[in-house]
Amino acid sequence: MNRDNRPIVNIFSKTALVGSLMVVLVNQAAAGLPVAVGGMALPSLAPMLETVQPAVVNISTTSYLSPGSSRLFQDPFFRQFFDLPERRQRSQKETSLGSGVIFDANAGYVVTNVHVIEGADEIRVTLADGRQLNAEVVGLDAETDIAVIKIPAKKLKAIRLGNSSRLRVGDFVVAIGNPFGLNQTVTSGIVSALGRTGLGIEGYEDFIQTDASINPGNSGGPLVDLNGELIGLNTAIFSKSGGNIGIGFAIPVDMVKKLVAQLVQFGEVKRGQLGVIVQDLTPELAQAFNLSDSHGAVIARVLEGSAADSAGLRAGDIVLELDHQRLRNGADLRNGIGLMRVGKSIQLKLIRKGVTRDVIIQLSEARAETSEAGQTIDGGRLHRRLDGALLGQHYSDQYPNEGGVVIVEIEKGSAGARVGLEPGDLIVSVNRREITTLSEMEQAVRINDKSLRLNILRGNSALFLVLR
Repeated sequence: MNRDNRPIVNIFSKTALVGSLMVVLVNQAAAGLPVAVGGMALPSLAPMLETVQPAVVNISTTSYLSPGSSRLFQDPFFRQFFDLPERRQRSQKETSLGSGVIFDANAGYVVTNVHVIEGADEIRVTLADGRQLNAEVVGLDAETDIAVIKIPAKKLKAIRLGNSSRLRVGDFVVAIGNPFGLNQTVTSGIVSALGRTGLGIEGYEDFIQTDASINPGNSGGPLVDLNGELIGLNTAIFSKSGGNIGIGFAIPVDMVKKLVAQLVQFGEVKRGQLGVIVQDLTPELAQAFNLSDSHGAVIARVLEGSAADSAGLRAGDIVLELDHQRLRNGADLRNGIGLMRVGKSIQLKLIRKGVTRDVIIQLSEARAETSEAGQTIDGGRLHRRLDGALLGQHYSDQYPNEGGVVIVEIEKGSAGARVGLEPGDLIVSVNRREITTLSEMEQAVRINDKSLRLNILRGNSALFLVLR
């Protein structure tokens, strides 16, 4: 997966670009492209795009980095172990490009991806009419990679919002953005798949997959239908080279709408928590439970003291519906709960020992973040090398000046135990990124899920573990 919004290679030169344009013009002239067929003008996306493009913006960010500001990065052994360059005394300037879409014209709200603006000291928005404005962050949610920023401009035009639940595989879609810094670029394609999960891109995943060309710089831009309505927010591409290969992913607008409302009101998403670890109801499990249908989510464990525990849910319960909506798999349950606020009452239809029942549960406030078997709460997997480890947010007095993620328990003989993890270990950095929370650890793991380089504090000593 590649979400880097900086160009990886300069693929265009002026000569090559002019030459390409000449070839296109010559080919068109030779082919004698008709302006009409059967007396009817050829179909064109231009009228639709003229209504949508004023709502699409270019986002450029500037960050001023101070190498060595972290205590860990000041440690010569740490720097030598990870082959980091010598410290520099002056700040480094880093810039990046991305896209966004005007969500609320009256309030000046623009929606984009978190990874487009994360860590930025300056955010600059360029409108389709050429106006350039400084933006401020309203709120962001790293779990879904959705951010809201605000610009002080008048006479804005917001995009019309569609309904992603009505999408079908094969529907035509158009992506608009600023790939490689080329403003207002339009590409078209179809919906290749729906409900893509398990990609390790976000904590909550329900992606629209499309073959419309998406490249670095498209992140945060809109995916629209032929009516010019927003149906997704472009966020990632599947690529080994960093360029488009016809597999792109967008966050469904139905998810965006729910989360933007919370980001505007609270500056964050106040998620309710069910308190279960779930897995998909596979055909093998369905057969074991004497079920003819393999759609649903199996509760693997109920966390003590959680909303699920209070409602009497048990390991082995099979959840078929959430608020009368049929669940395809465990991801559907995780995503559904992840979009709901603290205190909301939900209805689950489940099967226990062959008996179908309905359960009403009021979602509780999220407790300290924990994960079991290398999973986040409610079932999202972290990394296979962490299987068997119960992870928790650090709050111990043993390291009063440190944040991080602590190993609460480790299952004997598990993958986590075999690589040398022990209860009480405090993970303070992952893949060269300093972490203070489990959410930050999840972000660091997703950047490179093939291997993990952990910096751990154990007692009065520090050590490094490389997990492959």
